[in-house]
Amino acid sequence: MLTDFSGRGVISVFDAGRLIHQAPRLYAAFLLWLLAELVEQLPEVGDPQVPKLVLFFDEAHLLFSGAPKALLNKIEQVVRLIRSKGVGVYFVTQSPTDLPDAVLGQLGLKIQHALRAFTPKDQKTIRAVADSFVPNPAFGTAERVTTLGIGEALVSTLDDAGRPRPVQQTLIAPPEGRIGPVSHAERATLIQRSPVRGRYDTPLDRTSAYEMLKERAAIAQEAANAKRETMEAQRQTQPSTGRGRQRQGLGEAMLKSAARSIGSSIGRQIIRGVLGSLFGRR
Repeated sequence: MLTDFSGRGVISVFDAGRLIHQAPRLYAAFLLWLLAELVEQLPEVGDPQVPKLVLFFDEAHLLFSGAPKALLNKIEQVVRLIRSKGVGVYFVTQSPTDLPDAVLGQLGLKIQHALRAFTPKDQKTIRAVADSFVPNPAFGTAERVTTLGIGEALVSTLDDAGRPRPVQQTLIAPPEGRIGPVSHAERATLIQRSPVRGRYDTPLDRTSAYEMLKERAAIAQEAANAKRETMEAQRQTQPSTGRGRQRQGLGEAMLKSAARSIGSSIGRQIIRGVLGSLFGRR
């Protein structure tokens, strides 16, 4: 709902191409959260002539593909309520059949570009699209939608009483834009008109979580190296008596091990003799 200094609205584009294909349900949950936040935060404005915010959801069939019934019911509820908040919602997809009937029934404006029928399935889709419009006695909707040219479309709107008008064939005005970069003078003019002018002129490179973890790992490694060096230094500075005592301790350990081996051998012989006497064996 941001406007520039000329009063023109600012368009924000959220590129969720990777998210749609890798985690479509997460994408659907995000959009549902966005709509729910608008419903809860925006005040009631009734039915304004011009909405103060418009949302366009491209590739809308991905939003509803495989969605659970609870999610579809929530989207339908939000679409019903968000209109009174002065927010317009547009679902952009190849065919109206990509949208659930409950959501499609809530859309007051329908714009359908040309469809081509090459298979029986395509013909069935065209009949379904034609049935979604209020018929116009002047032409057949199913036939006309297959003969539309570039820029032409079938359009259905609501009248002053909120009732759908019969479908009309119209020519859609092309968007006022161009392909290619703007000139330096045009760019400077756009920057001067921007409501966020000067806010993002200075680059800000905050410390990332990766950098924090890397710094912690380096500190831990330095502490481990320092501890190891300290232990090595202590080992090298021990007196000679200590080293002799260590050698003596090693000799004692060898004698104890040999004694345990001899004791175990004698013990096995004694036990064998006792058991032999009990069972009459020698």
